[in-house]
Amino acid sequence: MNVFPEAGDIRRLLDIMAKLRDPDGGCPWDLEQSFETIAPYTIEEAYEVVDAIENGDMRRLRDELGDLLLQVVFHAQMSRETGGFDFDGVVAGVSDKMIRRHPHVFGGDDVADAETQTLAWETHKARERETRASAEGRRASVLDDVARGLPALLRAQKLQKRAARVGFDWTTTDDVIAKIEEELVELRQAVSEKRENEELRDKEAISAEFGDLLFSTVNHARHLGVDPESALRHANTKFERRFRQVETEVALSGRDLERLSLAEYDEAWERAKKRERGDSTATEE
Repeated sequence: MNVFPEAGDIRRLLDIMAKLRDPDGGCPWDLEQSFETIAPYTIEEAYEVVDAIENGDMRRLRDELGDLLLQVVFHAQMSRETGGFDFDGVVAGVSDKMIRRHPHVFGGDDVADAETQTLAWETHKARERETRASAEGRRASVLDDVARGLPALLRAQKLQKRAARVGFDWTTTDDVIAKIEEELVELRQAVSEKRENEELRDKEAISAEFGDLLFSTVNHARHLGVDPESALRHANTKFERRFRQVETEVALSGRDLERLSLAEYDEAWERAKKRERGDSTATEE
């Protein structure tokens, strides 16, 4: 007998999760989980949502959004079990926040356009950061609440955007390019020094300089209006697509991937690129 509410009712999902976490007859795997063990799944599901969107797969998007919602329900259930917030508290909190941050919709304020709304949104968020810092007995920072758990490229972008709001930023893209070139020189120097000295501190220096270079390239992306995380995802997809074409071509020719020379790889790669452009000359010679 089905003791849960009808499909589509959020209470049905909440009841299912409560049953899964019930020490008396629940699921052993679900019972073993904690906030820390579930967190990686939450991140993974968020990326699955993005992947479905980028592939234009609405049916899959519906399923992935359900999986992401399940993560929220899972965390809320674990909190409720220890006397903390529950799902209703999560919903109430975000609802109050949306109303608070949209006074032009739910209050008497007027907002002329999307840009003005963005500025108003950031002003509200800044006030919330100041209130939270004051309650914690510390000084607020413009970098507060930029989550450390974000992907590194995304976090770099957010840190830079926050700093830019108070004037800590390059004025032109040429300045950013000059910084990238400077960081590249410093990375080369660190690599050169490592060849003469293999100690651990030299490896750490190379890692530090490489990180500085990545941080600067993220800054360049921001100045160009490019989302670095999305750009890298697309570059990954493009690389995978072309490499699979190379694998197929090599397999059909009866050759072994591991025995190909770098020149042969390069030729096959160029043919893959031409095929993507619809070049009729992209055939193996």
